Amino acid sequence: MRIYIYKVIIFIVAIFFLYQLTVGYTIHNFQKKIFSTLDKETSEKIKDKIRQELNSSLKKDNILDKEDAILIKNFLDKISSELKESK
Repeated sequence: MRIYIYKVIIFIVAIFFLYQLTVGYTIHNFQKKIFSTLDKETSEKIKDKIRQELNSSLKKDNILDKEDAILIKNFLDKISSELKESK
């Protein structure tokens, strides 16, 4: 019985290290990339870019194309009708 328990413990430890060396390493690198791109300076750049785009779109006569406006209107009407039905 002891040999079986030792084999199970060794197997679990081996699987853990195998996971950490393959999938865990990949996940760690992916997390590192996400957190490095989301630093304060980058988030400020993204906010500034969004502000610039909003300002430039507000200066236009029409923000949306006619087809897009109709599509969004139909979508909002559908949501509104579903919300009224849910009451």
